[in-house]
Amino acid sequence: MKRRLLKLLKIGLLALVLLLVAGIGFGYWKIRRSWPQAEGTVDIAGLSGPVEVIRDRWGVPHLFARNERDLFVAQGYVHAQDRLWQMHFNRIVGSGRLSSLFGAGPLPADRYLRTVGLRRSAERDLAILSPDTRAMLQAYADGVNAFLQTHEGRLPIEFTILDPHPAPWTPLDSLAWSRAMSLNLSLNAFIELIRWQLAEKVGQAGAQRLLPSYPKEGPFIVPSPMLPVPLLGNLPRGGNERARIAALLPALVRSDRIWGSNAWVVHGSRTATGKPLLANDTHLGLGTPSVWYEIGLHGGRFDTVGFSMPGLPLVILGQSRRIAWGVTNLNADVQDLYLEKLDDAKNPKRALFQGSWEDLRVLTEKILVKGGEPETLTVRSTRHGPLVQNALPDWKDPRPLALRWAASDGSRLLDAISAINRAQNWQEFHRGLSMWDTPSLNFVYADVDGNIAYQSTAKVPLRPASNPGKAPVPGWTGEFEWQGFIDYEEMPRVVNPGSGFLVTANNKVVSDAYPYLLTTDWPYPERARRITELLAADRSVTLDDMRAFQADTFSEVARELRPYLLDMVPSDELEREALAHVRSWNLRFERDAVGATVFRAWLHFLVANTVKDELGDELFKSAQPLVSAQTGMLYDLLARARDPWFDDRRTPAVETRDDIVHRSFTDAVAWLSESHGRDVGEWQWGRLHQTPLAHQPLGAGGIAPLDWIFNAGRLPLAGDMTTVNAMSGDPDQGFRVDFGVSQRFIADLSGLSRSIAVNSTGQAALPFHPHRGDQARMWAAGEYHSVLTTREAARAQAEAVLTLVPGSSHTLPAQADDVIRVHPVRALTPPATPELVKFSPSSRPDRSPRAAPHPAPVPSLPAGSSDRPPSGSSTRTSGG
Repeated sequence: MKRRLLKLLKIGLLALVLLLVAGIGFGYWKIRRSWPQAEGTVDIAGLSGPVEVIRDRWGVPHLFARNERDLFVAQGYVHAQDRLWQMHFNRIVGSGRLSSLFGAGPLPADRYLRTVGLRRSAERDLAILSPDTRAMLQAYADGVNAFLQTHEGRLPIEFTILDPHPAPWTPLDSLAWSRAMSLNLSLNAFIELIRWQLAEKVGQAGAQRLLPSYPKEGPFIVPSPMLPVPLLGNLPRGGNERARIAALLPALVRSDRIWGSNAWVVHGSRTATGKPLLANDTHLGLGTPSVWYEIGLHGGRFDTVGFSMPGLPLVILGQSRRIAWGVTNLNADVQDLYLEKLDDAKNPKRALFQGSWEDLRVLTEKILVKGGEPETLTVRSTRHGPLVQNALPDWKDPRPLALRWAASDGSRLLDAISAINRAQNWQEFHRGLSMWDTPSLNFVYADVDGNIAYQSTAKVPLRPASNPGKAPVPGWTGEFEWQGFIDYEEMPRVVNPGSGFLVTANNKVVSDAYPYLLTTDWPYPERARRITELLAADRSVTLDDMRAFQADTFSEVARELRPYLLDMVPSDELEREALAHVRSWNLRFERDAVGATVFRAWLHFLVANTVKDELGDELFKSAQPLVSAQTGMLYDLLARARDPWFDDRRTPAVETRDDIVHRSFTDAVAWLSESHGRDVGEWQWGRLHQTPLAHQPLGAGGIAPLDWIFNAGRLPLAGDMTTVNAMSGDPDQGFRVDFGVSQRFIADLSGLSRSIAVNSTGQAALPFHPHRGDQARMWAAGEYHSVLTTREAARAQAEAVLTLVPGSSHTLPAQADDVIRVHPVRALTPPATPELVKFSPSSRPDRSPRAAPHPAPVPSLPAGSSDRPPSGSSTRTSGG
């Protein structure tokens, strides 16, 4: 009997093992069969001729097409091959349909996104884009849909788990995602709310202490006044000519995370080659896959290599045969909140404006909820925009608030991206950016003729002096209304500055001598100062120098604040040992630095112990990320030993700076010893400061099996948000990094084939794919791969070659629409041309708006044309 039971147990265990192996095998087969075909030939409906897709050793596709329509059909197809789930998830976000996948949990996010109306704005965008751009968006959608048609049953595993029947892709899906990115980079409204709450809690003066103004000494991106400078032809090196040239002038609601990205450009008068160098690293949410997708686009008028965004055609930043460009967030204040007076608190129909009642615009949206009943959302809008107080996450104030957003009226963003992708010189690039209205960005530029330049872009409102955009203002008086927008030609720009370089790290663009208000929300300029310091010290910058600058981890904040910590007398042996590491630390946030860990933990507790008693737990929780990012506040407070902010109101004693410095250090050491052991030598920065590169949404829950399948791997990271190599570790999550440098790019204008780049993960988003995370360790280590610019270069490093050829057409089902519109319904027609106001830079505005002409339409080629414009040199003109 015993033997029989033992035999049955063995058989049962064997069956269980076989079942487990079979399950793993089936899962791997299910995942593996969704990997993209990279070699051979594929039939694609809608192509007019073959397109060659050469994937290099990093899986980066280089597309070579005979005409533009085929080029963008192919881009849609390869984006879908590698990133289909990411694209689908992004359009769900842009359309406010998260609840349709995940149930009632994300309803607050859907309510906010629907209230703001990203997809409604996308409809307005589509109506005013040029026919050429609309055709490009449709070609891109056709490519995505060709992949969907031919891969039914073989889609990425996320679809099997969450959404097995994705709808066809449409141009509106692309535009809705572009709107979501614009919103993610335009969070002034949330800063207004935090400043408003701070002022109500601690007064206007207290709010100003916590969110101080930008330092008057700068640095600024653009010198003042802005002077026109002649453009350059090919420059000879050395001699008097060189001396003359040298003398020339994501979290979707995390307000601290709009301050990201570095970009700088160095003139040939300060480089080893005599030609410009340009660097760009954008700071966004980190995860698997990266926000960015590298690609080469070659066909018709396009000959561009760089970083694209899955879901959108074209390249957002990169280089062509003659120019290179990069971007950072301008942080322009393009949002205002207006307090409104309504005729009824529960069911309002009218809003008061200058003594008259105006009808609200009303529409309803049906939000589908997985596993539950649909929710009907009523969106009411005043002349200023939608009423958002009931849709703001965690907002409990019932007072009516309308959101005015400059981007709501319709955007020609895709026209602008197309134009700069085709630009051959500064004049064409500058003209193309005239259509870039949202999001607000800083652009740096360089070309093979030796020019460097900076241009700010945004549709920035002109406000009356009574409305500096710092907090909600009354909407019923008419005193705080926008008076048009800054004319593009008066937005800050500079060409070939006398310094020989241009730096933008979200620092203030111009001094207060500039006649218009861009924003009051500038971060403290540690990164900009450090980059400027590095460039000013080197008059012969090389490509390797640029690499080292992007990887720089020196902290100006630590240099300024460490002396206060070193003056402290430790309480016990553990504190003495920890303080010794801070004293011997070289002020660089490297992965093996113990001093970096102790300093950063101390700084976290210092902010909490200084201001939490005044703010209270709830307000501190929402304001802490923004307040902590304003390091100027700490510089000011710590310079005053008996500043009242240091007194803890919860104790009978009157605490001073030294008391809070010591208390914060004790708290930091206690937290580190409890969470990482009492061996101080083990408190290395890289042991805390790591990124899981989490997949959205399946790898973000901390479930080990899902993390193993969907995430690209946990990596220790150097850097800090105060260093050039900017990485943001959340103290409440043990300094886990989920925001920071999302890619790096360095263009060498002495030979654009020498340019280099790296992505934060890899090209593919598919579990276990060899290109899912193959760039992640390079990215973490500050390493790069070559940017391939020609067919010959791509073929020389080819891993696989795929040819897309014309195939039969298919009929796609109509896309379901869960949006219901009721009174008043307006036809989808192009809105009136936005008001622009132009003033002389030498004088203050008189606030008299005037209409500006609509930008000229983008030229187009017939779909089958293979003509390419000649590559000419830049024209010698003044201006820029």
